[in-house]
Amino acid sequence: MTKHLLAITDLSADQIGDLLQDALRIKQMTKKGKPYQPLSEKTLLLIFQKPSCRTRVSFQVGMYQLGGHAVYLSPDDIQLGKRELVSDVARTLARYGDGIMARLFGHETIIELAKYSTVPVINGLTDLLHPCQVLADLLTVLEWRKNLEGARVAFVGDGNNVANSWLKAAARIPLDLRMATPPGYEPDEGIVQEARDAGISTIRLTNDPADAVQQADVIYADVWASMGQEAEAEKRMRDFQGFQVDQTLVARADKDVRVMHCLPAHRGQEISDEVIEGPHSVVFDQAENRMHIQKAILVKLMG
Repeated sequence: MTKHLLAITDLSADQIGDLLQDALRIKQMTKKGKPYQPLSEKTLLLIFQKPSCRTRVSFQVGMYQLGGHAVYLSPDDIQLGKRELVSDVARTLARYGDGIMARLFGHETIIELAKYSTVPVINGLTDLLHPCQVLADLLTVLEWRKNLEGARVAFVGDGNNVANSWLKAAARIPLDLRMATPPGYEPDEGIVQEARDAGISTIRLTNDPADAVQQADVIYADVWASMGQEAEAEKRMRDFQGFQVDQTLVARADKDVRVMHCLPAHRGQEISDEVIEGPHSVVFDQAENRMHIQKAILVKLMG
């Protein structure tokens, strides 16, 4: 395991597999009420430039269940790069805690945090990548499919940080990954090329959601306008017409398809209410699994 977790490609395929198995074991212990506290007296510092429900709660509760403690630092507490240099914050916080989780805008900021921190840094989200989310997604797929290799995953919507992290996963795990985006909203070109160069997954980009979801095992939806893109919301609403994951689209996939969404969801936009509440949805399993995979990450990095 690397010192920091900034991207899924910081892990080898074997390390991803081990982490997922650890998360399953930790989840089973949690469900059975068995105490598991390997991080007793450890402290995780949580840096937030972007507010969050799931990220904050899952890390805080996760640390508590592991026997440790989490300290929340709001955007106003630090003002990274404005009130104080990122390098100074990293070196100071590393002397107070045993790990740092950061949910930020620019990916370069978390790279700088990791460069200067002497304790593990975990990427809780940047505009470029969202590794904890996609690791939770892989855990969710593994639970029902029992095997990740060859899973047909159709990502429908914006080529955002979650899409980029699915591509990072495809550079380590053999997947059939299809990404349907409107023209101009494709995922990061460099990350697409990295996934293709790895040579272990089938990567297909298209502008046709109906084509992408054919016989898919997983259909993945995400918001059309992410945090920080509010000024583009009206244009994106127009550009993403035809990209809603609704019953008609789901019917084109495998009969046992699972529908995923990392939340928060804008029902009636990128996903219909009947799909997110329907029999194919594993959206809230994903949300729960954020905590279990993050607990496994914390134990590996801070234990």
